[in-house]
Amino acid sequence: MSLQTIFPDLKGQSVFITGGGSGIGAFLTDGFMAQGANVSFVQRSDASAFCDEMEAKHHRRPHFQTCDIADIAALKACLEATATHQGAITVLVNNAANDARHSALEVTEAFWDNSQAIDLKSYFFACQAVVAGMRENGGGAIVNMSSISYMMGNAGYPSYTTANAGINGMTRSLAREFGPDKIRFNALAPGWVLTDKQKEQWVTPEALAAHLERQCLKDTLAPQDIVDAVLFLSSNASRMMTGQTMVVDGGVVVTG
Repeated sequence: MSLQTIFPDLKGQSVFITGGGSGIGAFLTDGFMAQGANVSFVQRSDASAFCDEMEAKHHRRPHFQTCDIADIAALKACLEATATHQGAITVLVNNAANDARHSALEVTEAFWDNSQAIDLKSYFFACQAVVAGMRENGGGAIVNMSSISYMMGNAGYPSYTTANAGINGMTRSLAREFGPDKIRFNALAPGWVLTDKQKEQWVTPEALAAHLERQCLKDTLAPQDIVDAVLFLSSNASRMMTGQTMVVDGGVVVTG
């Protein structure tokens, strides 16, 4: 990670990230820690080695808890433990998601329910759980990770794209409801970010060339491009932005 921009107000903030130990989430943890924030994150798999890496780099250790975010009671318990450990959460990043490919005709009710539980339901209840602490703190910032996949009308994962669209609707409604409390809700929709997972499972020379042809900017997206945008949305630099969806995709989709 390269520290490109410093947001002084993020220093000392209590940050909670879902899926913060791998993929883009790991870069987010690194990015917030580089800003001097106190970071707690959850994910299903063990992240001890990643925490060791962060401690060696930043001389502070992120607070890691194992959690299946589809288990709302467990997620709420982790949020409560974080508030006890590092103070009321002032920045929430709902990042964890499951974008497993699937066709519409193979979707079962159980698959659909589990997919929505991870990709949408957990986002709502994490938001709900941090509102009280943010109110007491005089405000806060919430960033809900979405995707341009539904804007493009992509096939191949209809449950995921449905959740992405729902995230944007939810973000707008919550921004309206909790604006008087100075709690900001924004969504961030990345394009095709070349994480290790993407490279291992889906990136081929042909697919990448076709996607770059759609982009206005012909560079590939790196995780740091998403980190910079999330830090901005979490800081006072965006203090009058709420209810918005920021797209970081090199210019594939057009909003407005």
